[in-house]
Amino acid sequence: MNRLLVSVSAGALAALCSTTAMAQQAPPDPATTIDEVIVTAQRREQAAQDVGIALSVLSGEALIQQGVTNVNQLQNVTPNLEVEPAFGGGAAQFRMRGVGFQDYASNNSPTVGVYVNEVAYPVPVMTQGLIFDIDRVEVLRGPQGTLYGRNTTGGAISFVTKRPTEDLSAGLMTEWGSHDLFRAEGHVSGPLAGGLRGRLAVSTEQGGAWQRNRTTGESLGDADRTGARALLAWDPSETLSLLLDVHGGIDKSENQGLYLLSDLRTRGGTGPTIPADRDHSKTGWGLSPRFAASIGRDVTDKPGRDNSAWGASLNANLALKGMNLTSITSYETLDRSEYGDWDSSASAEADTFFGSDVDVLSQELRLASDNDSALTWVAGFYYSKQDLNERYFSDFIDIYGTYAQVTYDQSVESWSLFGQAEYAFTDQLKAIVGLRYEEETRELQGFGSAFGGATALPPTSVDTKMTPLTGKAALEFKPSDNILIYGSASRGAKSGGFTTYNTGDRSGIEPFNPEILWAYEVGFKADPSRAVQINGAAYYYDYTDQQVLSAVWGANGPVGRFANAPSSHIWGAELEAVLRPVQGLRISQSLSYKKGEYDEYEALDVAASRAANMAVFEDKAGDPILFPAISYAGSISYDWTVSGFAVTAETNYSYRDEYPSWLGAKYDVPDYWLANASVTMGPEAANWSVTFWARNLFDQEYDLTRNFFTSADIAQPGRPRTIGARLSLQY
Repeated sequence: MNRLLVSVSAGALAALCSTTAMAQQAPPDPATTIDEVIVTAQRREQAAQDVGIALSVLSGEALIQQGVTNVNQLQNVTPNLEVEPAFGGGAAQFRMRGVGFQDYASNNSPTVGVYVNEVAYPVPVMTQGLIFDIDRVEVLRGPQGTLYGRNTTGGAISFVTKRPTEDLSAGLMTEWGSHDLFRAEGHVSGPLAGGLRGRLAVSTEQGGAWQRNRTTGESLGDADRTGARALLAWDPSETLSLLLDVHGGIDKSENQGLYLLSDLRTRGGTGPTIPADRDHSKTGWGLSPRFAASIGRDVTDKPGRDNSAWGASLNANLALKGMNLTSITSYETLDRSEYGDWDSSASAEADTFFGSDVDVLSQELRLASDNDSALTWVAGFYYSKQDLNERYFSDFIDIYGTYAQVTYDQSVESWSLFGQAEYAFTDQLKAIVGLRYEEETRELQGFGSAFGGATALPPTSVDTKMTPLTGKAALEFKPSDNILIYGSASRGAKSGGFTTYNTGDRSGIEPFNPEILWAYEVGFKADPSRAVQINGAAYYYDYTDQQVLSAVWGANGPVGRFANAPSSHIWGAELEAVLRPVQGLRISQSLSYKKGEYDEYEALDVAASRAANMAVFEDKAGDPILFPAISYAGSISYDWTVSGFAVTAETNYSYRDEYPSWLGAKYDVPDYWLANASVTMGPEAANWSVTFWARNLFDQEYDLTRNFFTSADIAQPGRPRTIGARLSLQY
């Protein structure tokens, strides 16, 4: 059962406390008892309800049931999380509790850290592979760093895959859906030799294209991605355990198509006008011969990617006297080749290409207490080395008579010392203190920007460094066995960096500063009965140097780049609950609200600056920080048996509030509801089941993002209603 997080009033909390004694008078009915969920959010196994952190947990089975196949879709099942896909491509822009970074580049760090088996994926495009063979995903909200290798201001998403088993087991899942969608996932696991166990899992996703070229009728959007993971677990002695994880994936999928929000007047108004798309399943694309040759594509190719990634990690754990020593060594690499059509037409006005080679090497060492004393602690060292070779091309031949090329290398080297200690003064009261020191250097090497082959900005190099001291202090109080109240103050940091794409002169790549976030949070976790669970949190975030997308005045006029808002704040609250009122019935609900505002920020007024031919600034103090204010999600499922068959009927639903855009009202993403449903059945005594499902049950028309590029106003639509069936076998 998923753990849910809530925010309620003090009066409601008192009411929950008053019901605790009554709930303990009668023994619980296992059929109406919420399962205990074990997490490793604090680097040791704990019940989620005993962790004074705002976190949500989703099991691998829940991910399959709700159709979550990539990290972006977690936004529909997790409070206060948004993942915005940039221009229909492979770059994800994460935002948690309003803390985000709106960048489609590859070189800057995200505000939300993504981990797989404790290994960080610090480049956002590296997170876009298939999700498969997952045991659970833990979503932690708020700054992280005193327990994790990397430092983040927004939060962390940690995937834990299933482990090799002591006994031989195997499983297969196949799924068919609308628009020729096909998914399959399988595994085999078990003992190999004395103390050695293995697990091999593979997954593939194919088809699913639902958009059509408005002129030719060709389809766009077919998936073609495959992933594999091999795990070897070895226990050479009673004190030493090793886990080797080797994994890889290939993604040759077509991109999601864009549609035109308004009429596109091609060639700067001198060419044919393409009407705005009323049908969001319509799209368009096309390559000029010169651009196709420069990116290694054919002029008839569809927007899409040809990416490959692989990696390996070794997790070694040595039990010492009263302590555990853990070493995690990892290497991850990504070769990205992706073509996108951002004008959604055959006209060459905003065709793009990303060529990225990413290599990440990391080493983490942790020493943690392993005893039942009042004091528990963990201390660690983390080192990371990132190398990025990037090529970003844009074709403007039909509107500006040229095309642009940006090339650069980036090297990021960081090391940190981190630690956290907990001391239980009594069985009811605990204090937590954590610290982290980090040194990180980012160097942009050989940056060059060229138009039509003529060097407009000679290759140059710049660097930036940060040495933040961050940490956390918290108190946890348990007035009874089923109530946890906590409060915390934490300080997080996000790396500075460089604006590599919206540049026209040297001022565009001057580094922006790191951002610092002070986070203050109070919350509680309550089990007023074994059939009811209610958790809550409220928070206030105080920003210094928030990184925002803006512009500076350069030698040739306005230059798009990231800037720092000196002072801003965000506040909000979350509410989650799980109920099992009667046998077989499970209900979960979540509600979140957030609001932000700039306290001190003067931004370049681009229009006024152009008119005056000099930098003109506007005062943004008091203006809102733009993100969806409200999100809501829930699920209801019911289990029963009939004639020897086990049946589960399930529905899940979510609401996303309007997302205002700093570009203007035309680009505001309207609010929307989504609902999914499924029915699963199979013999009680058998090891197979079949599921019939519908996603976007009511065929809601909605957008994931809106934007513009050159003269094209575009939007990325969400998927329409799809239906399908899934067959699951376990041995």
